[in-house]
Amino acid sequence: MTQSSLLLSPFQLGPSKLANRMVMAPMTRSRAAAGNVAADLAIEYYRQRASAGLIVTEGTQVSPRGVGYLGTPGIYTEAQGAGWRKVTEAVHERGGKIFAQLWHVGRISHPAFQPNGELPVAPSAVTPAGHSRTLSGPQPHVAPRALETAEIPDVVAEFATGARCALNAGFDGVEIHAANGYLIDQFLRDGTNVRTDEYGGSAENRVRFLREVVTAAAEVWGADRVGVRLSPLSPFNDMSDSDPFATFGHAASALDGFGLAYLHLVVPGSSNPDSEEARITAHLRERFRGPLIANGGYTYEAAEESIGAGRADLVSFGVSFLANPDLPARFAGGAQLNAPNPATFYGGGAEGYTDYPAVAAAVLA
Repeated sequence: MTQSSLLLSPFQLGPSKLANRMVMAPMTRSRAAAGNVAADLAIEYYRQRASAGLIVTEGTQVSPRGVGYLGTPGIYTEAQGAGWRKVTEAVHERGGKIFAQLWHVGRISHPAFQPNGELPVAPSAVTPAGHSRTLSGPQPHVAPRALETAEIPDVVAEFATGARCALNAGFDGVEIHAANGYLIDQFLRDGTNVRTDEYGGSAENRVRFLREVVTAAAEVWGADRVGVRLSPLSPFNDMSDSDPFATFGHAASALDGFGLAYLHLVVPGSSNPDSEEARITAHLRERFRGPLIANGGYTYEAAEESIGAGRADLVSFGVSFLANPDLPARFAGGAQLNAPNPATFYGGGAEGYTDYPAVAAAVLA
């Protein structure tokens, strides 16, 4: 399988030479220690998966206001940076590459997570459906506080702080989390952005916040070590947009001008060429000419076909990497995959985190 595999072939991503085109997708695991510091167990978790061409970490908050879940790590304090440095060193010792995903949840938070019990912030005061899981149990989401125009540069600066902390922690780059219904996605889509200032209304205005965050990160890293993740059709976290082709087409065109490391698209079902998901992927690929990472429940065969057809340059795998720390080797040898245990996805300790077995060497002989 290895001899003719596109997925397992090397790829040049900006200044980084990747061993293969397999990306470990960012996955929340809710196992951070006190102070939102990456726990020591995370060192082994990421070390085990260093054979991925590129690892993108779980979402890492860029400020205290960006927190929306229990046990998620941050990247805005010295202690958090020190915790992540142990992870990056472990991955590099195994020859891997790792980007930090910079995250702010926006309205998908709760006063229980916010400094002084304040309201979460968002582009507009639009209450999301659903609940926040706090230490006191599930609590209904609240109406967020709409950011004042004058406050937005301060939030951009928080992303810049996260980018600098990631650089100091030894990462190879950063991914801007602009997907899955979190703060930047809330600015992008007109279902959550009803502003009337320069950050609302037209697609150009709604993309402005994303452009400013990317500019700030690129000033720290250089654009070729910054990636962006988008989810143009996802309803997750109660998201919607009246014209995602127009909104995200404009976003892709805007991002194309930066010379970014990559655009990471979360579009399940895009491997079916006749689907809406495939059409929007093609629409965005026309507008963003840099490397494209496809994400959405891919098998080895679907990933090979997508790269071979030119629909993607790399493919990211989530649950498959969670349950198979040696996923590239398993694909190379045609080995059976471990079955994931959803009961251990979030929180807990080593079980379901660092105890998934590697394939026996004999299987690959």
